[in-house]
Amino acid sequence: MQTLYRRLLRLMPRLGLQVTDLGPGTAVVSRRGRRIRTPLGPGADLLVRNDGRYSVSDAGKDAWLVLRGRAPAAGSPAPEWTGVPLGDTGARLLIDRRADADERKIQLAAAEYLCSQHVTAMLELYGVNCVFDVGANTGQYARRLRRLGYTGRIVSFEPTSNAFARLRDAAAGDPDWQVHHCGLGREDTATSIHVGWKTMNSLLPPSDYGRDRYPRFATTRTEQIEIRRLDSVMDEALDGIKDPRPYLKMDTQGYDLEVFAGAGVRVADFVGLQSEVAVLRLYEGSPPMSEAVAAYEAEGFDITGMYPVTREAATGRVVEFDCVMMRAKSAPAKD
Repeated sequence: MQTLYRRLLRLMPRLGLQVTDLGPGTAVVSRRGRRIRTPLGPGADLLVRNDGRYSVSDAGKDAWLVLRGRAPAAGSPAPEWTGVPLGDTGARLLIDRRADADERKIQLAAAEYLCSQHVTAMLELYGVNCVFDVGANTGQYARRLRRLGYTGRIVSFEPTSNAFARLRDAAAGDPDWQVHHCGLGREDTATSIHVGWKTMNSLLPPSDYGRDRYPRFATTRTEQIEIRRLDSVMDEALDGIKDPRPYLKMDTQGYDLEVFAGAGVRVADFVGLQSEVAVLRLYEGSPPMSEAVAAYEAEGFDITGMYPVTREAATGRVVEFDCVMMRAKSAPAKD
């Protein structure tokens, strides 16, 4: 004898509803579209509208990766995914095992992601409400901050004409993103910058090591630019912000310490900073990492994160780090 439950399930299709029976006492009722039950493993099933549009890969204990797209044809190799638990955080890193063929690439990609997450966390922890984006290029850093949820003011500085035009366009729809067509340095002046090196335009000439590493340094042209001191632009940048808590990001291809020096005594206003520091110098006259970090530490900043930006493929040596530093005494008091 049919139970009332079974009789109701049989009635559903007559009402235009699709029923997927998952087992005793369990069914899924949907308004439209055929649902198909795809077994994942012991005690787990996937319910999809059309199993031909999804593929499922085992990604470790009690974890599966569901990809939109047709499942591999019979006899063809399935994607090989592995799930790596990230300590006791509850997070899991999913890696296509083919990525192991280029360890350096995956390590640098992971470092970039972790650096962005760390910076976002520090901006929130220290209550940062204005980010000085020095060496903004076309606005990549600022756009990343917005994607990661930062809603405070951004003030970007880019001296080269082509990059600034794109930066201005990127910021056009963001009322709290200011852009300035100038560079920052130790003194107010006009000078020339090497351009045509994509994101690596610099006021400094390339070192012998830099020329060997990057063919783009073989040819160059220069452009006249304006340089201003950081302390001369701070009042304008922070205008209208109650209790300013600024953060200084510098990516100026070997010129970061000159930018920092231009802050003068007002460097004390910053709760944190981010600087690209060089282990292997790409530019003639740029400071080594030890000198740059020591200068920042002397002004009260402490390292909270170091993330490799570039590494040599042949030796594994790090060329540059993104160094994140915060002023510990500026951290909010614990309740």
